[in-house]
Amino acid sequence: MAHPRFFWDGGEGRTGFLTGGVTYETRSGGTLKDRVLPQTGAPYREALDTQRYDAGGSYQFLVAAKFVVTARGAFSRQVHDHQFGEVRERDRHQLTFGELTVRGSAGRHTWVAGTAVEDERYNPRDVPRFAYRYTAPGLFGQDDVTLTPWLSLSASARGDFHNRYGNFFSPRLAGLLRWKGWTSRISAGQGFFAPTPLTEETEAAGLSRLSIPFPLRAESGRSASFDLTRAIGAFSGTATAFTSRVRHPIVVHRTTTYELLNLTDSSRNRGVELLGTWRKAPLSATVSYTYVDSTEQEFGSRIESELTPRQSFGLTAMWEQQPWRVGVECYYTGRQRLENNPYRGESNPYISTGFLIERKFGPVRIFLNAENLTGVRQTRWDSMLRPTRAVDGRWTVDAWAPLDGRVFNGGVRWSF
Repeated sequence: MAHPRFFWDGGEGRTGFLTGGVTYETRSGGTLKDRVLPQTGAPYREALDTQRYDAGGSYQFLVAAKFVVTARGAFSRQVHDHQFGEVRERDRHQLTFGELTVRGSAGRHTWVAGTAVEDERYNPRDVPRFAYRYTAPGLFGQDDVTLTPWLSLSASARGDFHNRYGNFFSPRLAGLLRWKGWTSRISAGQGFFAPTPLTEETEAAGLSRLSIPFPLRAESGRSASFDLTRAIGAFSGTATAFTSRVRHPIVVHRTTTYELLNLTDSSRNRGVELLGTWRKAPLSATVSYTYVDSTEQEFGSRIESELTPRQSFGLTAMWEQQPWRVGVECYYTGRQRLENNPYRGESNPYISTGFLIERKFGPVRIFLNAENLTGVRQTRWDSMLRPTRAVDGRWTVDAWAPLDGRVFNGGVRWSF
């Protein structure tokens, strides 16, 4: 449902808003009606019922006619009821956040300083051993300074005081350079992440079979990036290089055991991204290419990270001439390393295409949209069903390609 939002203006620089809402969602999957798993001869059901409640707001006012003080707060609660075959898992997530900042400027400097606190609680009703409560107050500051008309710098730092994993210092430095039609950005920084039992893998398989053999350590990471942009007439091009390194990365092992643990060595990501855009009415087009070298240390050797394509390519184009609007898209996804897949250790590359046609009739727009015209579907290569049940309890393999084949949809938009 849509969340209502209320604004008010108290005059003399005093403004604020409040928002909140309630959401209910039900999802159901597994075997079709009156069907069974061939491996067991019995039906298998997966389902998730979600209730979400959230509220938030902010208040802003001026002090001494030059300092802007902002207070923000948010609260959310989610109640889940998972069904993984014969296993039921119910849980409750709760997050409370508050922040107070002061913003001002002096000469070439624009600065902000503040304090924040976040309280996160997880209460799994059926697997209480994974319950946790994290409270992390923090202090932060940032200064943006314009040194010359062609060079500006931004420096920030944050200190977090975690109730379970200790204290963390997270600095970041960035620069922006503009020179004769060229624009360049460079940035570097570090941060941390407090581990939880909730990962992409455990969300899909549940926690009942999961074990954590050793106490977990917080992940800490460092990253840096550099990009260069050039605009020539209707064309704009950007090249970006990036690298990051995460110490004590958390992974889920699903080979002979279903475990959550820290790797002993760092995971590394580095790569480049090329982006080109052409805009000249009535045509606009964007082409992109990404190369990623993502690796992690496992069992004494460095291997590629799973489900991370080394290469990907995208092309989108849109032609707009009233009353018509026509667009096309094409995406290439390269090979990916697969883990715990009984059929293959590496995925096949694939190409997916689609189009959009829209026609306007006064206030009405009629459209037809098509996706995955090449009909790429993971089941064209292998079955989604595993021959035997995995150690985490799942009967299906990870998705590495589209699952639903060609998709067509259309509709009518009415403007008031």
